[in-house]
Amino acid sequence: MRIIAGTFRSRTLEAPAGLATRPTSDRLRETLFNVLAPRIKGAAFLDLYAGSGAVGVEALSRGAERVTFVERAPAALEVLRGNLARLALTTGFRISPGSVSAFLRRPGTGATFDLVFLDPPYDAATEYSITLGLLGGTAAKLLAPESMVIAEHRRKEHLEDRYGSFSRMRLLEQGDAALSFYAVSTMGSEEMDGHE
Repeated sequence: MRIIAGTFRSRTLEAPAGLATRPTSDRLRETLFNVLAPRIKGAAFLDLYAGSGAVGVEALSRGAERVTFVERAPAALEVLRGNLARLALTTGFRISPGSVSAFLRRPGTGATFDLVFLDPPYDAATEYSITLGLLGGTAAKLLAPESMVIAEHRRKEHLEDRYGSFSRMRLLEQGDAALSFYAVSTMGSEEMDGHE
């Protein structure tokens, strides 16, 4: 895996061994950040099911102000920490070891996020409804005004159009993967057009 653009462009990242962690492909990451380009500079970014940290590191490389990585698998955490160390990153991020649902159920610290990315293991399909349900409900306190939540999933995986206060604004499909973009329902879908 490589970092596509920004400060760390072309630097390589390690991925955890085995099939339990499935890194977001370079091509899909490029598509994701093409859409997020107008929003990434200075953003607070939450990388859920962070794995190797490739998506959150890409956000830092492109100018995100801070990134929080949430990951519970010890092997993935070791790779994530190694990737950050290889890039000599010492500030602008926080690692929260543990489950995503535990992180989202914690009492708020006052910190909010402009962009939230989630990429659960494809075989853990229930994680999508749990996580998106929490973000659209009791964990909405973590979201800044006009925030966006993006879920990576199998193209064939059916995600709902609504989760609590969220509506799906856009669906991008690429190969066997897809990206679903959610925002609080008051945001018009026209704001998402033209940023592929």
